[in-house]
Amino acid sequence: MSKTKFIKINLIFLLTFIFITYILSAPIFAFGPSSNEIYQGIDVSTYQGDIDFEKVKQSGIEVVYIKSSEGSNFVDPLFERNYEKAKRSNLKVGFYHYVTARTEEQAIRQAEFFVSTISGKVADCRLAMDFENFGNLSKEEINKIGLAFLKRVEELSKKEVVLYSDAFNANSTWSGEITKYPLWIAQYEVEEPENNGTWNSWVGWQYTDVGEIKGIEAYVDRDKYTKEIFLSDNSELPKPEIPEKPEEPEDPSKPEITKTITIKKGDTLSCLAIKYNTTVEELVKLNNIKNPNLIYAGEKLIVPNNQKDSANSEIYTVKKGDTLSKIALIFNTTVSEIAQNNNIQNVNLIYPNQKLIIYNNNNYDTGHTLYKVQKGDSLWKIARRNNTTIANILRLNRIKNKNLIYPNQIFRI
Repeated sequence: MSKTKFIKINLIFLLTFIFITYILSAPIFAFGPSSNEIYQGIDVSTYQGDIDFEKVKQSGIEVVYIKSSEGSNFVDPLFERNYEKAKRSNLKVGFYHYVTARTEEQAIRQAEFFVSTISGKVADCRLAMDFENFGNLSKEEINKIGLAFLKRVEELSKKEVVLYSDAFNANSTWSGEITKYPLWIAQYEVEEPENNGTWNSWVGWQYTDVGEIKGIEAYVDRDKYTKEIFLSDNSELPKPEIPEKPEEPEDPSKPEITKTITIKKGDTLSCLAIKYNTTVEELVKLNNIKNPNLIYAGEKLIVPNNQKDSANSEIYTVKKGDTLSKIALIFNTTVSEIAQNNNIQNVNLIYPNQKLIIYNNNNYDTGHTLYKVQKGDSLWKIARRNNTTIANILRLNRIKNKNLIYPNQIFRI
C-alpha cells in the first residue's frame, strides 16, 4: 500500500470517528406529552354559540377551557353560561384570557381584570394566557409582557398558570424566564407537535380548530391534555386583592354614572351588557344578582349610563347567510364600527343567533337597495346596470379602493 493511500484511509477513519462522536454527544431534544395519560378536551368562547354540555360530555370530552375575558374590560358574553353549564355537566373546567397588552403595565392591569372576572369560580385547570397577536412588539417586549401577565395572575389567584402558544412562536418568540411555565401548544394537521427546542414536553395540545362535537353546532378547537394541566388545588378562586383607585370628588356637572331600565321579554344579561357597553359581571354586581341566567321581564335593572345606550341602539340577531358587510349596509354603519362595538376580532367570523349591538347612524340616507357583487363585475358595470355613477357607489359605500371589489360583497345602490 502506498504511503499516500494509507494517509487517505486514516484521514477518512479520523473524520468518521469525529462525526460519530459529535452525533452521540449532541443534546437530544425529546418533545411529547408531560405524562402518558391523555384527557380529551375542547376550548370554547362566544363563537361556539349555545352549547349543550351534556352532549359534549357524552361525546367523550373531559376538559373544557372557557374564554372568560379579553383585554382590560371585555368579558366573553357567554362566559357565565358556559361555566355554569359545564360545571353542571361535571366537566373539568379551565379559564383563559386573551391578552392585548402592549406594555408591562397594561399586562398587569389585564391580569387583574382576568382574575377579577373569574374570582369566586371553581377552576380545575391551570389559568391560561392566550397572547398571540403581537403587532410591532419586539421579542424582548413580548416576553416581558407575557411574563408580567403570568406573574400577576399567579400572585393574585394563588393558582398555577399555563402559556398557550402556536408552534411557530414556541420555537421563535418565547424564551428566557417565561419558558419555565408549562406549554399548551397549538399545531394542526400533524401526528404530534414538532420539537421546538425550548420546551421538552407539553401539557396541552390544540390539534385542530375545525373539530366537530355533538352539542356544538359550530366548529370548535379540539385539545389533548395531560394530568399536569390540572391544578394541584381546585378550590374556589379567591377575590383578587387589586388596589382600589382613590375616589375622585364628585362633579355636579357630570351626568349620573348609572340609570335604571325595565327588563323586556327576551332580554338576557349578555345582550344587555353588550347594549350598555359593560359586562355581565358588572351588571351582576350593580344589581346583586345571584343567578345571571335568571332575570324576568318587568323587573328593574341598574345599568351604566353610557352615552351610547338604548335610545339610539338595538340588538340584532345574526341570520344564516349574514355578513358584517351586509349588516353594516342594512343599518347604515360600517363593518369596523360594528366590530369595535361588539369586540369582534375576526370580521369574517360571525354565526347565526349571535347578538350584535347596532348604534343608529343618521348621517346617510337609507333609501337604497342592496346589490350583491357577481363574479366578473366591475364598478363601471354595476353603475351602468343600476343607472347610477361610480362616484355615487364609492360615496354611499365608503369605498377607498375603487379597483378592489369581490364576489358576494354587498353594496348600497
